[in-house]
Parts: sequence; structure tokens; C-alpha cells
Amino acid sequence: MASELRTVLVVGTGLIGTSAALALRKRGVRVLLADREAAAVRLARELGAGEEWQPELLPAGDVDLAVIAVPPAHVAEELLELQKRGVARFYTDVASVKAEPIRQAERLGCDLTTYVASHPLAGREKSGPGAARADLFLGRPWALCPTGEALSEARAAVLELIELCGANPVEVGAEEHDRAVAVVSHAPHVAASAVAARLADATDVALGLAGQGVRDVTRIAGGDPGLWLGILEGNADPVAEVLEAVSRDLAEAATALRSLAGGDGTASGDLTQLLKRGVAGHGRIPGKHGGPAPAYVVVQVVIGDRPGQLARLFQVCDEVGVNVEDVRLEHAPGLPLGIAELWVQPDAASPLADALLERGWQVP
Repeated sequence: MASELRTVLVVGTGLIGTSAALALRKRGVRVLLADREAAAVRLARELGAGEEWQPELLPAGDVDLAVIAVPPAHVAEELLELQKRGVARFYTDVASVKAEPIRQAERLGCDLTTYVASHPLAGREKSGPGAARADLFLGRPWALCPTGEALSEARAAVLELIELCGANPVEVGAEEHDRAVAVVSHAPHVAASAVAARLADATDVALGLAGQGVRDVTRIAGGDPGLWLGILEGNADPVAEVLEAVSRDLAEAATALRSLAGGDGTASGDLTQLLKRGVAGHGRIPGKHGGPAPAYVVVQVVIGDRPGQLARLFQVCDEVGVNVEDVRLEHAPGLPLGIAELWVQPDAASPLADALLERGWQVP
């Protein structure tokens, strides 16, 4: 079926906006770029994300869909301005908070018949157009939150945007969306930041002992504080509820540990229950194709810090017909080598390990 989206305007050329633009360009859609920062538009354009929007050269309504990729607090104002100018047939936004921008749009008198709020559940710890990728949304959930006033044509336009970007649409109410992302995105970011903050005053000895575990837990804490402050302010109550629950668990764990340190062995039961609940919760995270996460086996390989080593490693995987589901690298501080962890199906682990050993690789 031919695309109904021939021309799309992306307002806001940060990570998400530019990634959407790159994905659309790969599908042959004409993309117009706008941002209050001229340098951001220039970089996005140089990356091949589209052309700079020149409204005076484009008839009103010639844009099929306007994608508003600005912080949550500015979505409604941007929507109102674009609608007043009759820029596009339909509108969406990609902010990570939905309920408050919709309420603001109602208060400002925006036309909600042509607007469907949405949110791609994809991102990186890096920000800006330079971090954008055309494949950022592939296979990822993309929420859409139409109000009761939204036209079916507006919803169809946003669904087509999601399809062109390679994501999976999930229709959900705005309030439910915000409660959900508080659990799976916003509160985890604050928790990761709290753990990472402990490292600011850590000794050199402690940092020298840092392994992959602390890197995994704190990876997302590297996000832009200004950007995240806007997200958290827009979803403050749901995030606070999750953090209060996490705080209770942590306080109970600390109390149990103090008791254990004092010789009360019975306190280990409370700590064990928290650890078991953590395992159960982790087990509910869907796999990369949705549904329950499959059980993979990790094959560890010592790899030198030299050009071409990963390519050689993957060549072995290709030769023995093993699909690598995930790969993680852990560097050895002070040494020109590290450990590559290859996540594979259980029945592929032994053949892969044997093949690597035969070819001279060190498999711990």
C-alpha cells in the first residue's frame, strides 16, 4: 500500500526527532526540520535527516503530519502555534509524558480532533542529533494515546508514522501511560542516578574495582539532567509513588543488614524476600520479540583491545552457525584486553565454545 505520509515536519531535532526523521527518510518520506537551535537543524540536515523547513515556501496544510519533538512542558504551546498557522493536516508529539501535555492542550484550546499524542519507548543515554539513529525504534513499543475527540484519520496517520519507523504500536490511555513509564523508565532513571551519585565521592580504590555490574546499574544516569528534570516534573506524582515504594524496600533492607551486622540471623529472611521479588520482577521483563524473555547462556571470551578482534570473533560465530542474541564488553582496567560476553541459545553454547577454543581463543 502506498504511503499516505508524503511530507512530515519534525519540530525539535534532538535524539528522538532526528532519529524519527532519519527513519522516515529511509522510507522515502520528505522530511522538513525545525528547531529553535539553528545548529541542531544544521547537524540533523548534514546527517541526512531532511531539509530545513521554510514555511514561507510551503502552502498551508501541505504537510501531512507534524511531529512535535520538544520537552513535555512545551508540547501544547508548540501544537497551538502550528495549528494556528494551519501547518499540517494532523499532529502528534513524542514526549515521554502524556497526561499533562494533553490537559494543557485542552486549556489552550488546541484542536484535539487532529492531534494524537504518542511516545516511542526508545532512547539512549546520549542526547542531541549527533546521537540519532535511523534504527532507534526498530521493534520497540510506541505508545499512542488518542483522546475521544481524535479523528480516525489522525490516528491512522500516527500509526503509519510508527510503522515507517519500525516500531510496535501500543494504544493506551494517557494516565495509564504515565503510571506505566514511571515504573519502567522514569523512577529507574532516578534510582540509577542515586546509585551513581555515590560514586562521585568514592575512593580511587573503589572505582578501580568497578565491574560490569555497577556500569549496568548506572548506565542511564549519564542522561542530560536538564532534559530529565522536565520529564520528571511532568510526571511527578506517579514517579514519586514508585520511588516511595522503592525507598521502603531499601529502608527495610538497610534495617535487616544492620540487624545481621549485630548478630541477628533471623533478619536474613526479609532480605531474601526482597532478592527473590527482584528475581521475579526481572523475569517479567519481556524479551526482544515480546513475550517472556528466553533463557540465554553466556559464553565468555578473552578479547584483545586491538582493531578487528570483534570482527574475528563474529566470524567464528558465523562459521558455526550460531546467532548471537546479545553482546557485552567488559574491559580489564590497566590491561590491553577484556571479556566479551556472547549471549546465545542454550544448545549453541557448547558448540560455540569448542569452536572458539579450536581457533585459539581463550574461553574462561
